[in-house]
Amino acid sequence: MATATITAIALASPLAAAQRTGATAQDFKLTDVNGKTVQLSEFRGKTVVLEWHNPGCPFVSKHYNSGNMQMTQKAARAQGAVWLTINSGAKGKQGHMTGAEAKALIAKQNIRSSNYLFDSKGLVGKAYGAKTTPHMYIIDAAGTLVYQGGIDDKPTANPADIKIARNHVLEALDEIKTGKKISTAYSRPYGCSVKYAS
Repeated sequence: MATATITAIALASPLAAAQRTGATAQDFKLTDVNGKTVQLSEFRGKTVVLEWHNPGCPFVSKHYNSGNMQMTQKAARAQGAVWLTINSGAKGKQGHMTGAEAKALIAKQNIRSSNYLFDSKGLVGKAYGAKTTPHMYIIDAAGTLVYQGGIDDKPTANPADIKIARNHVLEALDEIKTGKKISTAYSRPYGCSVKYAS
């Protein structure tokens, strides 16, 4: 079972088991803000964006307070993509939220993701090698990881940089849509470290 594989990898080698671009994305199951189980493989046949999130991180705030992340989410979903926002913050650490707290944040910030998921044990984050918030991944309709890295090419917490940045996520989604090879399949992720349990 794919979820068990993720668990084993995460425990054996945290952060060394990062998903390789061009490889099949590992399946996983996580719980959303309403307590519903969401499984990655449910979305086979659709493009899926994974976004690692921590509301207390200034780099995350840069993209949410400016509306840039919501704009990117909206554009992705308008193309038929599924957007999964994942919180791997451990209990007692920055960014950790309850379902009610996450729902309030979603409403306040008008977050446009398809689902907001909890990974408080960090098993999925570690299996994917998620290092920062935000850390972005794109999985194509065939289930292949085709992009991973930063949301853009301006690794700062300054919102003014957004207007001169190349949005790697939007560019990759447009290239998928038009059948082109993804020009930037990997970029260095930037932001706050994911607040894992250990």
